[in-house]
Amino acid sequence: MTDYLKINNVNKSFGKFDALKQIQIGIQKGEFVCLLGPSGCGKTTLLRILAGLESSDSGSVVMNGKDITYVSPAKRNFGIVFQSYALFPNLTAYENITYGLKGKGMAKQDIHRKVEEMLEMVGLSQARDRYPSQLSGGQQQRIALARAIALSPDVLLLDEPLSALDAKVRHKLRQEICDLQKRLGITTVMVTHDQEEALTMADRIIVMNHAEVIQIGTPEDIYDRPRTPFVADFIGTMNFIHQQADPRSERKDECLLSVRPEHIRIVSKPMEGGIHVALKFIEFRGSFYRITVQTVLKSHRIDAGQTLKIDVPVEEFRHLRMDKGDKFTIVIPEESLISFKDPVELDMELLETAVSK
Repeated sequence: MTDYLKINNVNKSFGKFDALKQIQIGIQKGEFVCLLGPSGCGKTTLLRILAGLESSDSGSVVMNGKDITYVSPAKRNFGIVFQSYALFPNLTAYENITYGLKGKGMAKQDIHRKVEEMLEMVGLSQARDRYPSQLSGGQQQRIALARAIALSPDVLLLDEPLSALDAKVRHKLRQEICDLQKRLGITTVMVTHDQEEALTMADRIIVMNHAEVIQIGTPEDIYDRPRTPFVADFIGTMNFIHQQADPRSERKDECLLSVRPEHIRIVSKPMEGGIHVALKFIEFRGSFYRITVQTVLKSHRIDAGQTLKIDVPVEEFRHLRMDKGDKFTIVIPEESLISFKDPVELDMELLETAVSK
């Protein structure tokens, strides 16, 4: 299948700082793609280059077979929704949506019909005469979205559109954005540093770090089959286990194993392959408890003193009546282990500041 939007070997530097390095991405028509990564990884710079608001040092942007690298933003027919809404404070919701349409030379009755359609689509017909200061954050973002969609863009660019909203509004609006995008079939590229947004909204996720694309895949691919320790830890929560080299093997190198907290099982009695642990910390997470345990004895998989996080369903946790200091046995299923044969160092300081687990 031919890519509708293609980014070919794009590079961008600001002085001595490399913002983007050899970015190569293909996006299908009607696809919802998320650029995901920590602050400073280059995702917003890439979005601005797509929009024509920033020029690249080299490489090209091609849309539907046409090179648009040097095409002005006004001629790209891209809709953009910013984190800050960017609404005109002196114009009503109706007038904000109308603003872009007037420049297209549409007849007044066509503009009116289009704006009313957009207001109804985002569920704000009753707020048509309100000014931005009279609207909530979620309502303002809906108007900004309606304004962008009203122009019938070929591509919709979303720059962290939900980050300024509270959790409940953010959750509701991301569902509405997905519904609108699928209904209209608009090719959409969204920048976010929120892993949950990317996992729940995107058809594909492009994980970036240090100005490079690290992995591209569906949410399931990225979560279940991460290619690097960085991706494994950035998406969701991951336990890492350093596997010591087997002295009996010809291979003398170490490997890094990882396992998701929800894949570790608690067993009622010691068994072969079981790992003895002590309970150190308990967090209630609503539908499950996240417990932190520490290994008591060295096993074939793991040294004593290793810390692991385990997600336990509420009913199971309450049935077990667990408390801090309790000792029990866990099992890590072989099929749930992800192995990194040539592990790179985890940038833990970066992850701790960029990711809220």
